[in-house]
Amino acid sequence: MSEASARSSGRSRPKTALLLGLGLVVFVILLALGTWQLQRLHWKEGLLQTIDQRTHSPPRPLAEVESQFASSGDVDYTPVTVSGTFLHQGERHFYSTWDGAAGFDVITPLQLDDGRFVLINRGFIPYDLKDAAKRPQGQVTGKVTVTGLARNPLLVKPSMMLPDNDIQKNIFYWKDRDAMASSAGLPAAARLVPFFIDADKTPNPGGLPVGGVTIIDLPNSHLQYAFTWYGLAAALAGVLIFRLRRPAKAE
Repeated sequence: MSEASARSSGRSRPKTALLLGLGLVVFVILLALGTWQLQRLHWKEGLLQTIDQRTHSPPRPLAEVESQFASSGDVDYTPVTVSGTFLHQGERHFYSTWDGAAGFDVITPLQLDDGRFVLINRGFIPYDLKDAAKRPQGQVTGKVTVTGLARNPLLVKPSMMLPDNDIQKNIFYWKDRDAMASSAGLPAAARLVPFFIDADKTPNPGGLPVGGVTIIDLPNSHLQYAFTWYGLAAALAGVLIFRLRRPAKAE
């Protein structure tokens, strides 16, 4: 090897070492991402199993579901039956889509026999029917019985990408239970059931709101994501091995 070639080889070694080091760091990150997706897969499969078990169980009295919430903090998708009187003047509007159309879920306070209130997601209405006066038949009066799925409350906004709730216009982009209750005109000392209830598909008079809008079929693509990350890691490993072997072949 000539003196010039030796100098060039000496200069290239630090660069090669740096590239290999960075490649190793990326390789470890890719492996970690793949492993994290497998962990998410295990979590999602458990969640889907729980949802399936709960949604196929018979409706339970409110007191039982409240007891479960008090002990575990989790009653999501638990069937429950409640009776009371709707306060339609306090309905809140949660921006949503249904069957490809934009509109709102109507969330209405239901006053129970013991004087407490629970927020009921009665279902979906099209965007141009936000004004309750345009759907008077659905504003049922008197005592009603609602069967549906209990839903855990959200403690914070689930994503910074969501807009802030516009309480003045009665448009909610995330289900802030306390803000909905406080803006619904309930008595100052009103006692509130600590979770929501999504009404089932039982038709409402006039056809609106459309009940049964709870999303149960949650996507589960974590295994595909894991294969993607592991595949990228394998490809990178091949490149690194090739790069390590190439100087030896050149000599």
